[in-house]
Amino acid sequence: MLRKTLKPIAVSIAVLAAAPAFAQNAERVAAHTDWAVFVAGNPKECYIVSPPTTSVARRDGKPVEVRRGDVRLFVAFRPGEGASNEVSFTGGYPFKQGTPVKLEVGSNSFNLSPGSGDAAEWAWTDPSEDASAVAAMRSGASAKLTGVSSRGTTTIDDFSLMGFTAAVTDAEARCK
Repeated sequence: MLRKTLKPIAVSIAVLAAAPAFAQNAERVAAHTDWAVFVAGNPKECYIVSPPTTSVARRDGKPVEVRRGDVRLFVAFRPGEGASNEVSFTGGYPFKQGTPVKLEVGSNSFNLSPGSGDAAEWAWTDPSEDASAVAAMRSGASAKLTGVSSRGTTTIDDFSLMGFTAAVTDAEARCK
């Protein structure tokens, strides 16, 4: 499955430094409150991305200081692959294999599966849940992602959903 084997690359754009693998030449085309919209061509991809508003790391139930890479939440559209509303998250560290990352939006909860190898710092919702996760984010105020690192540290990242609906609608329209 492609989404589990991606090798994420960096895009040097202000605060939003991480990007999906196909977005090597991505251009920021819009900003909607806390979300930015990017478009890349060949193959065409449109995505939205946001950094967390707060992040906490805990080990044995106690807060700890940890070094992490970029932490970002994405929703991508790749019409050439039939990908729509693809929810992904990069936690800035390799996730513990076999342990899902939990996405909570209001009373809705979704499990994201960590990738492996070069994609071990990424997690994705099951494709059958992408549309439901995006629908929950459209109606929510914030999203919380809880992950466990390969070293056993639990992280909790909160994301604002202000501007999410406008951004996801914009990205989807650009990739029709």
